[in-house]
Amino acid sequence: MTEELAFIGIDEIPQSDSYRVLKDLFAGTIGGIAQVLVGQPFDTTKVRLQSDASGKYNGPLDVVKKLVKEEGPRAFYKGTLTPLVGVGACVSIQFAVNEYMKRSVFDINKGLTGPQYYTSGVVAGVANSILASPIEHVRSRLQTQIAGSLGPLQMIKKIYSTAGFTHGIMKGFLPTAIREGHGMGMYFLTFEYLVKRDITRNSIERKEVPGLRLCLYGAMSGYAMWLSVYPIDFIKSRIQTDSLETPKYKGIKDVVRTVFKEQGVKGFFKGFVPTILRAAPANAATFYAFEITIRALA
Repeated sequence: MTEELAFIGIDEIPQSDSYRVLKDLFAGTIGGIAQVLVGQPFDTTKVRLQSDASGKYNGPLDVVKKLVKEEGPRAFYKGTLTPLVGVGACVSIQFAVNEYMKRSVFDINKGLTGPQYYTSGVVAGVANSILASPIEHVRSRLQTQIAGSLGPLQMIKKIYSTAGFTHGIMKGFLPTAIREGHGMGMYFLTFEYLVKRDITRNSIERKEVPGLRLCLYGAMSGYAMWLSVYPIDFIKSRIQTDSLETPKYKGIKDVVRTVFKEQGVKGFFKGFVPTILRAAPANAATFYAFEITIRALA
């Protein structure tokens, strides 16, 4: 590993700040809200494609046309309240745990290596999946209801009354944990690498990295994450939008076997285009909002 890849350097994080965790949580929440507001239309399109086992949609543009025609433009923001609150909490956990790992488990003042940044992200992702799984489950069902008009609380009650907590509310937890773990590892590793390279090449402090470049690095981090975890996200969506009363899939292996038999490898990349289109703006907004908020709270 070269010196650059080893990320040798010191982040400007005051270790004696007793409000550090609260600041990380708050900044993460702001980042999560920004992510939802920017990315929700893309996410709705993605979920509609991923859950489309009947072949109703021919592609992303077909989803957009049919949503606008049949349900109106507001349909792109179906289920927004749940992620607006939930994703804000999820991103706050991701960033707070990641920062804790960097500061307290590893010593950031001595400089972290690539594997250490990746490990910090993995722990943050797995911790976040406990909350992300039920939130995304509810959101997915809200996004895919066509004739229904259930709100978040009504949907939660329906899921719980039909299948209970473990097989209902927490349906799809394992693929969520796998996606979040590896995905967040790649996510934070990529961002930190790009920021450290910028700091080293331009001889500046982290707080001096321009907002435009923060957005660019956030966008690249989003690409790194989704390119490495998309198939497991597809599997998660199939499980979480499956029938609660008479489920078609028994678990991850069953989804893999069924989809591969019916559609081949390309079946696992259904909905990939809107996801990649979403990755840049949504994650640029997330990292930019987090970094700017942290600077304001310093």
